[in-house]
Amino acid sequence: MNTNMSKKISADTLKAILSSCMVLLMGIMPLAAQSTEGIVGSAADGDFLRSIGKIYIVVAVIVTIFIGIIIFMISMERRLAKLEKQADEL
Repeated sequence: MNTNMSKKISADTLKAILSSCMVLLMGIMPLAAQSTEGIVGSAADGDFLRSIGKIYIVVAVIVTIFIGIIIFMISMERRLAKLEKQADEL
């Protein structure tokens, strides 16, 4: 029975991570579909960052933030599961 509980926790954690990723992607997709012609300097900014190598730092910071959010969500899921287990024992 304990094995089933761990499988359920893993599935719940996976669902939370996937749903968060979907929400983030749904928020980003309209931005990706926007035309850059009306925005002054947007393509030039990307080219500038790429030319001086800073685009990699921007990407690294964004990836680090997303990894931190995922780790935080997993730890909160584990804490919540522990609290639910304690509540069921009472």
